Amino acid sequence: MTKHPKKSSYFDRRSGKDRRKHKIPEIKSLFIYKRRKKIRRQDDKNNISYFDQYSSTLFGAIIFFLLLNIIDALLTLFLLGHGASEINPVMAYFLNFGPLTFMSVKYLLASYSVIILLIFNNVFLGRIKIYTRSLFSYAIGVFMLVVSWELFLTFRIVF
Repeated sequence: MTKHPKKSSYFDRRSGKDRRKHKIPEIKSLFIYKRRKKIRRQDDKNNISYFDQYSSTLFGAIIFFLLLNIIDALLTLFLLGHGASEINPVMAYFLNFGPLTFMSVKYLLASYSVIILLIFNNVFLGRIKIYTRSLFSYAIGVFMLVVSWELFLTFRIVF
């Protein structure tokens, strides 16, 4: 019969710091491979939790969101070349610097929003009663409507 180590010897190996107390992850933790995929403790469900791995479904949603963003930018530039005007004042400002600046800023803003949503993926938004991860679905839905409208306008111009 083997003897199990005492609980006190197990806890003596810990550093004494609770990494769950941090609200924002340390930079080094973003580059070190770990295996945390989901919330394991009931207490952590009420806090902001950061993970090291995400589902392939979420990865697909991010890629689709960024692809829709690029399609939106290209269709916007095409429509602008055929007499349309940009109604978003932020993007209209960057159009003054040229199409490359417009595309770059549009992609960077979308990428930044994806990173923010990814970091806060498991936060429950109490006022609207949804998890932040649901916002990817809403954002994709909005982008699909915008791209559909732009495709409709493009087909009216072409045909």
